[in-house]
Amino acid sequence: MPTIMTHAVAAVSISHALAPRSYLPTTSMLAAVAAMVPDTDVAAFRFGISYGGMWGHRGITHSLMFALMIGIAVWGYFGELPQRERLQLAACVALAAASHGMLDAFTNGGRGVAFFAPFDHTRFFFPYTPIDVSPIGWAFFSNRGVRVLLSEMRWVWFPALLLAIALHAIRRKPAGL
Repeated sequence: MPTIMTHAVAAVSISHALAPRSYLPTTSMLAAVAAMVPDTDVAAFRFGISYGGMWGHRGITHSLMFALMIGIAVWGYFGELPQRERLQLAACVALAAASHGMLDAFTNGGRGVAFFAPFDHTRFFFPYTPIDVSPIGWAFFSNRGVRVLLSEMRWVWFPALLLAIALHAIRRKPAGL
């Protein structure tokens, strides 16, 4: 898995692409949290739940259904917003949550991601896995952890930053130019 920080970086970039301008700070915060929440499943290890189980790491909390449920919850919570902005906000946060599993599927370790849980428990990786998998827990604070961060900076942070800068410039461009 990429580190929790990298999931947040990707989510903030997504929010810059999709969030209603007037709700960008709120959306960025919600998107970052939504992108980090799936890794709460590492607690399953403490309860004896196997890695490969539906409730194990990279199981249901990494699924597209889980991301959709987060989006629906956001949509419901912000019921007072105009319909279009509410839908934009919910879609942005759902996509940020889905990005977690997507990034994990680009890593070179683990057992894959159960994108279609609870309907299908098959675990998937993408054909190209350039992101070094992060060690879990205290093992992160090692030379390997540094290598992982460097890998993530190359494959996620730098592209996300370029996307955010480009989108910021496009959004600031006056109408008619």
